[in-house]
Amino acid sequence: MATESGDPERFEDVDWDELGGLAVPRRTLAFVASLVAYALLLGYDYLLVAEDQPTIPVAGWNVTAVDWLFLLTLLAIVFYGVVPLVVNRRLTVHYWHQFRKNRAAVVSLVYLLVIFVVGTVGTAFIEPPQLDTLAAYQPPVYSSVPADVPVSCAGEVVDGRCQGTWAHPFGTTGQGKDILKMVVFGMEVSMQVGLIATFITIVLATAVGTTAAYLGGYVDEVLMRYVDIQLTFPTFFLYLLLVYLFGGSLFLLILIFGLTGWGAIARLVRSEALQRSEEEFVRAAKGAGASTPYVIWRHLVPNVSNTVITAATLLIPSLILAEAALSFLGLGDPTVPSWGRVIADGRGDLSSAWWISTIPGFFLFFTILAFNFLGDALRDALDPRQEGGE
Repeated sequence: MATESGDPERFEDVDWDELGGLAVPRRTLAFVASLVAYALLLGYDYLLVAEDQPTIPVAGWNVTAVDWLFLLTLLAIVFYGVVPLVVNRRLTVHYWHQFRKNRAAVVSLVYLLVIFVVGTVGTAFIEPPQLDTLAAYQPPVYSSVPADVPVSCAGEVVDGRCQGTWAHPFGTTGQGKDILKMVVFGMEVSMQVGLIATFITIVLATAVGTTAAYLGGYVDEVLMRYVDIQLTFPTFFLYLLLVYLFGGSLFLLILIFGLTGWGAIARLVRSEALQRSEEEFVRAAKGAGASTPYVIWRHLVPNVSNTVITAATLLIPSLILAEAALSFLGLGDPTVPSWGRVIADGRGDLSSAWWISTIPGFFLFFTILAFNFLGDALRDALDPRQEGGE
């Protein structure tokens, strides 16, 4: 660069802000615009729409607090998960080449995408399961039970046995609720719990871990001592207290999981960020006068993202299992058809109606297993140290 007099300009005289140092990436601008639209819609729902009226009258959809959190989570996944993969195609191809070596993980990814799509989109096209005592204890298709077991056989009776019908492919519960519908709505609940709580967790863990590593000193000491206290805090008893005070709520459950479960990941992020803080590019940014938030956001966070993604993928199944366990114990939200709640409803009928607990149990088992396979494969694909063993 030359000055007006024609002499080359010295490094320390360059106005880096004028050259674009404060330029905001288009992806960030699009995300901020989406957040503004999100805030406007949220304000419309809570300030202008009456409590007994649906948020979207045409569809009759009353958007709940969990739905709003889920929408925010999906926005973050799209802008900071999907978009980078689309833009950085060369790096995406490299990661995919490493990822597809694990065939179980590829199958798990396809399975989880189906669960996600069916659970989030399918629930908009089917009605919630309803009580129907005339269809109680209907067996799944291609199976049968003695005709005297159900209250009323909705299918054909052959040789004294009630046959399953396609009207209820997975059978029904003792209250006549269609298990297929309950499984689909259970998919939505599991995705909401796993994704929203994980989103809250990784945001807090990344912010705390990178800040503690970069600033060090008293800031690091205070933040890490708080993490130690949080890791020893009995979260389960806190949840029991809140359930006693306010009742079981999916929104409350997600907040408790998200706000109290980030300590372990924060430690991992801090450990990785400490190494990155000593890299030359970080020192160069500091030497050029970059602010602390800028260095953390533009240099540390991208370089610890692999650790965060892997930890988040392995955290999701534990959250889904925890929600199912609480629902099984009757401590979940009684208004949502969680897989754990369906399993609990059928535990007294295992000898005569095995499908009530078994079918949701299979979906719960395979979903958790798929996330574990996915997490292991992502760890191998995203860890550059794995390349040395090839």
